[in-house]
Amino acid sequence: MVDTPAVLVESHVRGLDHVDDALASGARALTGGKRVEGPGDYFEPTVLVDVDHTMPIMRQETFGPAVGIMKVDSDEEALQLMNDSEFGLTAAIFSADAARAEALGDALETGTVFLNRCDYLDPALAWTGVKKSGRGCTLSRVGFEQLTRPKSYHFRLTT
Repeated sequence: MVDTPAVLVESHVRGLDHVDDALASGARALTGGKRVEGPGDYFEPTVLVDVDHTMPIMRQETFGPAVGIMKVDSDEEALQLMNDSEFGLTAAIFSADAARAEALGDALETGTVFLNRCDYLDPALAWTGVKKSGRGCTLSRVGFEQLTRPKSYHFRLTT
């Protein structure tokens, strides 16, 4: 028997709690939203609408197969809401305008920004978070350097 780290169990429970809280607060599930039967605390991939910025699913790291979709009136409002979080791991922008997406990405307080995808890890690109989403970096040369310990020698020979 393999022990499951408590943090993984807590993450799945927290994700389901976020979904349950949003549904109880008026969100609608377009798909998913239910616990998967069997061992563990797993739930169906979930897409929620009619969410608002007060809900934990929109303000915290859910770490589960769930997303809340919220309408906004402008890029500025989207940026304000996205940056109004104590977390900053990743953001995903869906757009046909790469220049506009890059400008939005520059203004986002996240370590990683995706365009027209999410959670794709490329070994050549650094994956990092800001705020309470962690310090340091994984993947890429930068991530590899986080795992090494350089040593400098400054010798001066005297006669």
